[in-house]
Amino acid sequence: MLATTSSRRGAATGAILNDDAIANDARSPDGAGRLDQASPFARYRDADAIDLIAQYPLAWVCPSDADPALPALLPLLVESDTAGRPIALIGHMARRNPLFAALQANAEMLALFTGPQAYVSPAHVSDPAWAPTWNYAQLRIATRVAFLPEGGGAAIQQLIDAMERDRPIGWTTATMGDRYAPMVDAIIAFRAEILRIEGRFKLGQDETPERLREILARHPDAALVDWMRRFNHGRCEERAAQDGASGGA
Repeated sequence: MLATTSSRRGAATGAILNDDAIANDARSPDGAGRLDQASPFARYRDADAIDLIAQYPLAWVCPSDADPALPALLPLLVESDTAGRPIALIGHMARRNPLFAALQANAEMLALFTGPQAYVSPAHVSDPAWAPTWNYAQLRIATRVAFLPEGGGAAIQQLIDAMERDRPIGWTTATMGDRYAPMVDAIIAFRAEILRIEGRFKLGQDETPERLREILARHPDAALVDWMRRFNHGRCEERAAQDGASGGA
């Protein structure tokens, strides 16, 4: 299945913690290459990785051993298995794109996704000794690409369905008329099998409950705040409940 903004997300199999949490920064189907297991920023669920790709689908695509001028931005969709693990990235590119020739010669490809990110200023907290920081979420996904010469139309339709699903006009490719077929002929679709995922979700997990509450209340980036709440579920609420209990004693 292809994930959209509302669907669960998966990640390559790895060490599973309670409630489907992943405790390793680098995951691969054979469990190799685990990094930085102690970092709170390396703990995330399959659903977190899939939702990041669905909400931020534009990724840097880099051939593994190519000219540094070749990487390009491409929108990608994630395919997950029945267990909710991401198993492939689906996309397309122009046949004239130098990436096409480079990946035909060597199918190894790295996809770099940047999720929510923003500067966090000391102005957002009440502690004058608190230092500024930058919160962010990112994924590095190593893949092996297989091109689909007859799959251009399907790849375009999948991307349109994902991007236009919640929009009111219900746009379809039929509105393009005779322009559509030549456009499909000019692109090449691909399916990139996921070999390894490295994720980093630095979203305030190391902040004290007091500082976290202040940042959530004062930071202007709503998307970042939503993801910070997601990765700190229950922390502020638990401390608020404790404060309330103490005040009522």
